[in-house]
Amino acid sequence: MSAARQVVVEADGGSRGNPGPAGYGAVVIDPATGEPLAEAAEYIGVATNNVAEYRGLIAGLTAAKALFPDAGDALRVHVRMDSKLVVEQMSGRWKIKHPDMKPLAARAAAVLPPSSVTYEWIPRAQNKHADRLANEAMDAGRDGRQWEASASTAALDAPARPASTPPPAQGPPGDQAAGAARARAALAAARGAAADTLFPVPEPGVPDTTVPASAPGQPAGAAQVGWGSAPDLGAPATLVLLRHGETALTPEKRFSGSGGTDPGLSATGRSQADRAAEHFAALGTVQEIVSSPLRRCRETAAAVAGRLGLDVRIDEGLRETDFGAWEGLTFGEVRERYGDDLTAWLASPDTAPTGGGESFAEVAERVADARDRIVARYAGRTVLLVTHVTPVKTLVRLALGAPPEALFRMELSAASISTVAYYGDGNASVRLLNDTSHLR
Repeated sequence: MSAARQVVVEADGGSRGNPGPAGYGAVVIDPATGEPLAEAAEYIGVATNNVAEYRGLIAGLTAAKALFPDAGDALRVHVRMDSKLVVEQMSGRWKIKHPDMKPLAARAAAVLPPSSVTYEWIPRAQNKHADRLANEAMDAGRDGRQWEASASTAALDAPARPASTPPPAQGPPGDQAAGAARARAALAAARGAAADTLFPVPEPGVPDTTVPASAPGQPAGAAQVGWGSAPDLGAPATLVLLRHGETALTPEKRFSGSGGTDPGLSATGRSQADRAAEHFAALGTVQEIVSSPLRRCRETAAAVAGRLGLDVRIDEGLRETDFGAWEGLTFGEVRERYGDDLTAWLASPDTAPTGGGESFAEVAERVADARDRIVARYAGRTVLLVTHVTPVKTLVRLALGAPPEALFRMELSAASISTVAYYGDGNASVRLLNDTSHLR
């Protein structure tokens, strides 16, 4: 039996328009030296970001297999991507529901035995090589030509890769469990405790509170004291979560999601948006603004942006839940008309509202994906997210590592402010929840 051959694949894809002109890039890397072994990139015409990302994964796995055609089951591939969707779906933690994704995921899974491939989410800043390849491919398509490896300069922008890497943490970035694992890995790296392999086998029964036995200058077995040896993780990406101002439906506590009438702000809501704008202008800390596409959020965001002199970027992932047939109804009206459906919805995050709405599990996937894009894009900056009840509660829940039922344990007033900071090691810190002091 031949010795295992280990490689890393970094892959990415992009679309200028989503959907729009799209391309992918992938690089196969020697984990021992950090040197690129092969590159692949292609312009694929009009497609979505997710399609392009899956195409990049397929190309990277295919390139790895082609490099070692005789390795067979001995080939081990560790995939690193900044697409949470692809990583979570290919790891089997998220269901694949979109019809365009299912055949692509099947193609990716068929390149190598599933037991030979592991997946890790990384911030966009750590995926520069593949990102540059994807952009080179899109540039080539724009100019009516094909990408050529001989003309690529993507490797010049690639970050330096260490010869050994801490074990990849499991779980999505920004979630409490993943953050703890990443923090332990960072501490181990700071003490010079290099991992034996990029493909570790977890030891069963090891509690989450374990830390390396000793730090530099300490005797073996000495307890770690304080955080003095922890690496400098830099400034976090701070997401300031502003719920939109009131609409005509808010005081009546009616279901108002992304599948209803898309109401604008009421007079009270506009006043709340103005007060929020005054508050952020006085603080002077907000550097970027990202909003849900729904009207009530866009109007709230515009009020703040006007005071701060900033542009507003729209992210579809920040929209409210689609409440299906419950849109516009009160809780009591839903219980009267759809009692069994409501009971099932309250009991399980996988249950959708009547009439084809979204389950809380589906919303969590979408919101987490938006979070990862925003945190990667605005690392070290303070970003105002203007969004809705469910996305705000979901971000707080994930940061705390709380179960889905925690959504029903939080109060979130109109135009309230909550804050979550995301550090470079994957840890998240909830700093504020449902602050309405600026409205008084």
